[in-house]
Amino acid sequence: MTTIISFLLIIYSLFLLVYSFFVMTRNNNSPKKSDTVTNKYCILIPARNESQVIEQLLISIEKQTKKINSKDVYIIVESKEDPTVEIVKKHNMNIIYRKDLTKKRKGYALDDAIKEILSKNKKYDAYFIFDADNILDKNYIKEMINSIEEGYDIGISYRNTKNSSTLVAASSALTFSMINTIGNQLKSKYTNNLTISGTGYYIKGSLVEDWQGFPFNTLTEDYELTLYSTLNNLTTTYNEKAIFYDEQPDSFKVSMKQRTRWVKGYFEARKIYIKEIRRSLDYKDKNYGSKISTVIGVQPLIYLLIGVLLLIVSSLTINDITAFIKTLVVVLLLIYLELAGITYIIIKSEKNKLNLNVSKTKLTLYNPLFLLSYILCLMISIFKRNLGWEEIKHNKKLAD
Repeated sequence: MTTIISFLLIIYSLFLLVYSFFVMTRNNNSPKKSDTVTNKYCILIPARNESQVIEQLLISIEKQTKKINSKDVYIIVESKEDPTVEIVKKHNMNIIYRKDLTKKRKGYALDDAIKEILSKNKKYDAYFIFDADNILDKNYIKEMINSIEEGYDIGISYRNTKNSSTLVAASSALTFSMINTIGNQLKSKYTNNLTISGTGYYIKGSLVEDWQGFPFNTLTEDYELTLYSTLNNLTTTYNEKAIFYDEQPDSFKVSMKQRTRWVKGYFEARKIYIKEIRRSLDYKDKNYGSKISTVIGVQPLIYLLIGVLLLIVSSLTINDITAFIKTLVVVLLLIYLELAGITYIIIKSEKNKLNLNVSKTKLTLYNPLFLLSYILCLMISIFKRNLGWEEIKHNKKLAD
């Protein structure tokens, strides 16, 4: 009986994947071309204790082929003693000090900055959001303006990596390749809402003005914004010509801390929005594909995992330890090979664009283990209730 249930769960997980793709292709959530562009753009950079890396970002902003006024760049810090302040002053850019330091999440920092900007009656066509460890390609703003002028509410750019000299850093970079090059590129093709991942995106100014701040403050404010955009039929696009570089964690310990926060934040954000999205489901909705795919979420992976575990357990009930070990080895090997195959596809899809400094063969063999460690992240996020926002040190230069 256990074996039958396990196979049914595996089949159901595959059905959900196929159905999710089917409805995705029938979405029709296209933008209306903007006719009120004033060519005023703002850049927001949360930068608590980021003096080791932020100057490269500020220099890359100054070197843009489409110039941004230094007074339209806002760096958000917590203290006047932060060495970041002097670096920002040297580049003649704005400093915004946090108001309530008991609220230690990125969303709160962005909210403080936007409220201060709006209080000065400043208006922008779009707000760009970056992390302090980012570096922009010289044509970044120029390319993203194309998406703004096409009328998209939110635009996401191509996330390259500053550092990938360790397998952990390279695998972390591949995670974003999976989200963007595989996932968002396909979603963008069928006008589905894209998955926003933390940095390297813009939000249309009119939206920010309607919000009168940044009302997303879960552990993963980016995914919370993703869910909001899905619920409200906002239009999103993936612009692979707009390139920026992002620092990845070199150590497995730091990566686990980061990814556990993402997993916790994923479920935290869904708890807020998923019921509303489910209630809004209407087959005639132009954004139905996005909404049903969002409701399904990671259910296929969860059902697949439960099905596989039940399959392993069923072999144990036979009271034949040899059969159990054989089943366990075969199942684990198949999972590993499937993930290695996915890794190979991601690497090939990048067409050498991704800044990888490790052997692609070694990466293909290691990345499946990195992906499987998300199960451990899930377990930690379940049992560690008070999982807060923790600072992760950045110190990598693009040449590293």
